[in-house]
Amino acid sequence: MRPAALDARRGVVRLHPEVLTALDLNPGDPVRLTGRRATAGIAARAEPGASRALLYADDLILGNLGVRDGGQITVAPAPVVGARQVTLAGPVEIVAAVSPEMLRLALLGKVVTAGDNVSLLPQDVVTETGVRALIQAARLSLANTVGYAWTSTLLTVTALEPAGSALVTMDTVVAWEGGQATHEPGSVTVQAPAAVVEEPPSVDDLPGLRTQAQELTELLDLGFHHREVLTKLGTTVALGVLVTGPAGSGKSALVRAVAAAVGATVTTVWAPEVAALTNNDAAARLRSAAAGLRSGGPAVLLVSDVEALAPRDQPGPLSTVFRQLIAELVRAGAAVVCTTSRPESVDPTLRGPDLLAVQLAVALPDAAMRREQLAVLTRGMPLAEDVRLDDVAGRTPGFVAADLAALAREAGVRAALRIRSSGAPDSAPPTVSMADFEAALEVVRPTSMAQSTLELAAVTLDDVGDMVEVKQVLTESVLWPLTYPDTFARLGVQPPRGVLLYGPPGCGKTYLVKAIAGTGKANVLSVKGAELLSKWVGDSERAVRELFRRAREAAPTLVFLDEVDALAPIRGQATDGGTTDRVVAALLTELDGVEELRNVVVVGATNRPDLVDAALLRPGRLERLVYVPPPDAEARGEILRASSRTVPLADDVDLQALAASLDGFSAADCAALIREAALAAMRESLEASSVTAAHVTTARERVRPSLDPGQVAWLETYAEQQAAR
Repeated sequence: MRPAALDARRGVVRLHPEVLTALDLNPGDPVRLTGRRATAGIAARAEPGASRALLYADDLILGNLGVRDGGQITVAPAPVVGARQVTLAGPVEIVAAVSPEMLRLALLGKVVTAGDNVSLLPQDVVTETGVRALIQAARLSLANTVGYAWTSTLLTVTALEPAGSALVTMDTVVAWEGGQATHEPGSVTVQAPAAVVEEPPSVDDLPGLRTQAQELTELLDLGFHHREVLTKLGTTVALGVLVTGPAGSGKSALVRAVAAAVGATVTTVWAPEVAALTNNDAAARLRSAAAGLRSGGPAVLLVSDVEALAPRDQPGPLSTVFRQLIAELVRAGAAVVCTTSRPESVDPTLRGPDLLAVQLAVALPDAAMRREQLAVLTRGMPLAEDVRLDDVAGRTPGFVAADLAALAREAGVRAALRIRSSGAPDSAPPTVSMADFEAALEVVRPTSMAQSTLELAAVTLDDVGDMVEVKQVLTESVLWPLTYPDTFARLGVQPPRGVLLYGPPGCGKTYLVKAIAGTGKANVLSVKGAELLSKWVGDSERAVRELFRRAREAAPTLVFLDEVDALAPIRGQATDGGTTDRVVAALLTELDGVEELRNVVVVGATNRPDLVDAALLRPGRLERLVYVPPPDAEARGEILRASSRTVPLADDVDLQALAASLDGFSAADCAALIREAALAAMRESLEASSVTAAHVTTARERVRPSLDPGQVAWLETYAEQQAAR
């Protein structure tokens, strides 16, 4: 049997509690599994209703056992043996991108066997609290380094010491096949190269980063090779640099490419791993790195995810040691380049004049830049004639270089599966088609949109019944700014910043936003009204800033604030200690403050527009107020037709006559009526092939109108007052 999705590919097997007791096992203990071949896993407790005769495991464990199609499995306790060394093989692009240190954290807490397939998904089901921080750091870094493909990549254990099965611990030496390993336990070596000796990328292969590369090249070249000029001028150059940008945008690749161009060596430190050590060990690791850089010659210390070493909120002794190290290296003539995807989380003292005095920002690529990146990434792929990279670039807003690389890999995998299943002759040259890219687009998502995203349904404004005037206003106010920003720039006008949708509950406000998102090829960040509110002072305002920072990174972006009256009520009337007042102030600043909001449109929705702070509704903020009225008879007919598009209705169902009888029904009520009619047909017979008028009549008796006539009348009066202004 297969386990819950959270267990998938994490090396976990679930057993009935009585089976665990009979085998004298506790959750988290290793178990020996024998099918057609032997493997091992971590025991966990199954649900109370689970069968005593079944072992609940995923497809990866079943494949390692050789019993994917079913069979008998023997379970026995296994001794807890720590692995001394594990050697793995995997796809060349994963081997080149994932360091052995990062690989060890991904395998931490897993029991591995030689010959097994393992995934990069961390074993976070049965882990100690202290280990979870390391696993979370591995998860974030894998997403940053590999992109979306890290969740589906499989590796093979090619060698294991000791033989048999063993548990991966922090003392395990992990290596790629044919490459160097992680540091030995107790050693202070900083960098362990990947198994594949990867040539540093060329600046020409980093479209979108050429401006930043030129600035960094000029800085390092001047500091490394032309110090005599600086001496004659009586000045020095700051060689501390902070590179910011979205995760996976190529910050580390930029540093390696520039270092290769100026003839400098690069020593890499992954900050989360160092921060996970004790203060003494972490300080020793950093000093060891500094000692290697002082050996002579142009050298660059690259610190990835620097916020782990120098957090803004809780800078500790390690942060002080790190600042001293940066100052010493910069004075000694070495360069220190730190990267982060969360600049707001970095200790601001790091940006002092003697530390990271120079800051370079890597922006999210626009459509033209994504087209260039796709051309570079698909240079070695045999593309079919129907592949239109311009269209792919237009359909990938918010994608960074790592996401586009994952997209290209996924398209190649889809092409291989298609060719294998079609049985094409070997003589036919394999190609990657546009259909393969479209299939890949369905599963690959931008890493910048990992949280607070709105799951987009396959609907557009054409699927919204009636609402002609509302759809026209939304097209002009939301879709045009996101789709045609160049036209607004050419005409010298600022596009509308935001729209407020208001109307009775159930009349399609949220559905309209989903339709806009499906039409406009834009990323969507969805936030419920009270989600940003916190009882801790400052957390709510920080959440607002973080929301709009991510919106800028993922532009073009539509920010949807549902139930906005709970998020931005009229100031001065709250009894929560001023939390909502500060949130309103933060919203006003983000919408129309000093920092410009480009290619971001905000859509709010509420059924109580009178409770929204008036300052939020002025021009430059949510300046367009759009009333979404309850549907009339004609609109209800359109809604019924749209809702029943996939429902086989019998010939005796007259939707227009039905719509005329549904006075007081909202759009949600009309959709519920069609759904209830289909359920009535199923209750009558599970073999039913159509929905008849009798089923609709039965549904009509069950579904009641939800519109409040008093509220509708008040909202219509409010809409008339707004139109008269």
